[in-house]
Amino acid sequence: MDGHFGTLYLDQITAERIDQTAKARVGTAPATKNRMVALIRAILRRAERQWEWIDRAPAVRTYSAPNQRIRWITREEADLLIKELPDHLADMARFTLATGLRRANVTKLEWGQIDMQRRVAWIHPDQAKARRAIGIPLNADACDVLMQWIGRDDRWVFTYQGHPVEQVSTSAWYKALKRAGIENFRWHDLRHTWASWHVQGGTSLQDLMAMGGWASYDLVLRYAHLAPEHLADAAARIESGRTFSGTPPKLKLVSH
Repeated sequence: MDGHFGTLYLDQITAERIDQTAKARVGTAPATKNRMVALIRAILRRAERQWEWIDRAPAVRTYSAPNQRIRWITREEADLLIKELPDHLADMARFTLATGLRRANVTKLEWGQIDMQRRVAWIHPDQAKARRAIGIPLNADACDVLMQWIGRDDRWVFTYQGHPVEQVSTSAWYKALKRAGIENFRWHDLRHTWASWHVQGGTSLQDLMAMGGWASYDLVLRYAHLAPEHLADAAARIESGRTFSGTPPKLKLVSH
């Protein structure tokens, strides 16, 4: 932003200039533009209301982001992907599918954040996106992965060639996706997959919100459509009275 506004006085940064700068970022997602706009707006509001450097902060508009489908994969697809990944990425993917942790929380995970006896881990506030501590229950799959990494490094859980893993979306990741026949799938979609499996398995949205460390319930509602079974009684209220008969055809589960 300094390249656009660094030579201007604060009262020269108008809503029109901000809008033009955001529009100039061709190919940038609306959410990314909104983060930039939110930062500028916060600075200008502080300049007005706290520092009293300007008389009035401009009204800044945000950009609407289209609602997109949640991308997740089936357990069968996950098994195929894990088989194609190199060992360290395969274990990190398995751990993500078992815990739902974000990429940075997995790559930067330290043994000091894990209690194998209690089968829990924790993310410190400064490591969490919502800046709140998160307690992570470790299921059998997560513990199985951790057991294989005990003793490899005194500090970091996941390492590669003796160093902490810095990047997971590598050429090895994309080649594994191609060999597994999985398209349009990012590492972060492992977290979406974890959440989708939980909802389909009967986990409540409240419990999912706590485990996933989401700050807003609205973010968890993205997964609600994957488990509509609890609405069966409501759907039955307008039935015609006919009795369902026959054997339903066996359909292949397709991920979104």
